[in-house]
Amino acid sequence: MTTYSDFTTEITVDRTPHDVLLAVTDVRARFSETITGEATTVGDEFSSVDQRITSSRLRATDVVPGRRVAWHVDEAYRDFAEEYDEWAGTSVTFEIAPPGVGTTLRFTHHGPTLGLACYRVCAQGWTGCINTSLHALMTTGTGRPIPAP
Repeated sequence: MTTYSDFTTEITVDRTPHDVLLAVTDVRARFSETITGEATTVGDEFSSVDQRITSSRLRATDVVPGRRVAWHVDEAYRDFAEEYDEWAGTSVTFEIAPPGVGTTLRFTHHGPTLGLACYRVCAQGWTGCINTSLHALMTTGTGRPIPAP
């Protein structure tokens, strides 16, 4: 029986919800320089191709300014995973909490398969992407995306 487990990480920054939303939707600046397409409005699609490891195509399914962004993973390929297309059909959400002491961003990848190599590797990747690159983009204006080959 397949066991699914959502992956979640959370950060708080001294930025407005609007600034956080702009950083989340700027996927080239925080995730990968190979991104093509857009991620700012419902229906937008963007793709990433890194021939060393991974490729994917995601579609924006929900964008609520200053509150939430959701994407559906339409296609995915992970070279290092037992099931190469494990991400396909999963979704990711970015929930932006109203400012208190800073603005909190909760990222969740819904539906990855617990126990497979992709879950472990992708959890590390998401942590780096969100807690390091996106955090840097929000706080310094410069993210740390995967460089283009």
